[in-house]
Amino acid sequence: MSVRYVWNRRGAVAVVAVVSVALFVAGCGAEEKPRADKPIATTAAPQKTQGGTESTAETPAEEMAVLKGRKGLELAIDSAERDAGGFLTVKGRLRNTGDSGTAVPAQVSGDETEVVKHGTSLGGATLVDSVGKKRYYVLRDTDGRPLTTSGLGVVSTDDAVEVFMQFPAPPATTTEVSFQLPTFEPATLKLS
Repeated sequence: MSVRYVWNRRGAVAVVAVVSVALFVAGCGAEEKPRADKPIATTAAPQKTQGGTESTAETPAEEMAVLKGRKGLELAIDSAERDAGGFLTVKGRLRNTGDSGTAVPAQVSGDETEVVKHGTSLGGATLVDSVGKKRYYVLRDTDGRPLTTSGLGVVSTDDAVEVFMQFPAPPATTTEVSFQLPTFEPATLKLS
């Protein structure tokens, strides 16, 4: 093979690569105007409540379960949904129905040192699959922080705080689990 033939071949490959990258970049541009047939995504803006905590304007149509805790605290669970990533997210509201402001008990964080050092959270929550005979704990990130609402303090009277907890998802065959949170009554949740 001659040196001239090899150089021409390399030059042709380089030209093809440059043209391909240019076409790829041009094809990745954003639309100038949104298409009329695309739905526009909207979210509810958080609003401050009397106690200074944020809550969303939307309220769910139906609660899955209401767990009663100490000193007028209640946890209203609105949803328990699986996602494609293999997680189960439980969402709800921690509300105070008592006559005075109530501090969220430290026990709801659980007793794991790694979770407790990150402040008051709902890291002590568990799901129990009695059919599969498994207990699922709130997930943690690489620093040991629980994947749940954290920084919980005092909940004022007639106030509510939006909360979430993320667990590994039980198998698709599991349709019902028992939700448990220290100092609160247990509840049965139907999974979607």
